[in-house]
Amino acid sequence: MLEGNRVSRISVRGLAVASATAVTAVGAFTGAASGNTAGTPNDAEALAGDATLLTDIPVGSQAQVQTASLTQQADVQAIAADATAKKDAEETARKQAAKDAVAKQKAAEKAEEEAKARKEAEEAASRAATRDPSSFPIQNSYSAAEIQEMARQIVPADQFQCFSDIVDHESDWDYTADNPTSDAYGLMQALPGSKMSSAGADWMTNPATQIKWGLSYMNDRYGSPCESWDFWQANNYY
Repeated sequence: MLEGNRVSRISVRGLAVASATAVTAVGAFTGAASGNTAGTPNDAEALAGDATLLTDIPVGSQAQVQTASLTQQADVQAIAADATAKKDAEETARKQAAKDAVAKQKAAEKAEEEAKARKEAEEAASRAATRDPSSFPIQNSYSAAEIQEMARQIVPADQFQCFSDIVDHESDWDYTADNPTSDAYGLMQALPGSKMSSAGADWMTNPATQIKWGLSYMNDRYGSPCESWDFWQANNYY
């Protein structure tokens, strides 16, 4: 009977210590995950120390103790597995989110580059479709409608409306408009009008030459007729 009690005490104490060790391992894992590891070794020692209280359990109750201990260990292991799985899932989700963000950024950059390329192609096509001012036949006089049609063929299509808005305000499409208070002259009211001689000697009588000069002036000074029009609206001159 004494021998039996000794075996019982050893078995129960072993199970208790094993349980305490398992609990300590999980405590260390969860503590490390949360950044708090304080007190873990002492908890294990306390559980191990308390195992001596189980030595008085009768031999017949050892099966129940074993079952309870194994159940406890299984629960502890399940908690540890759940914590590991959760951590792995969070890490996987973080990596996937980073990949998705990079993919979206690349797609946006590609779309921007394609849009820029399309715009440049359209502008190039528009410039290529413009007509050389010198190709228009010389006439003794020109109507406003004829001059506007010239401008449509000389000025890029995407800039024509802005160009037209400036001419509307400066001369109302009168290529012989002469400002009585200054030397401003022509469609663009170039000041002085003789500036337009850089586009052709017939600057006083040929609206095509004036249009050529005006387009060049707007591009050189402001970047484009539309940027010239923006400036005009803000300052009432260009």
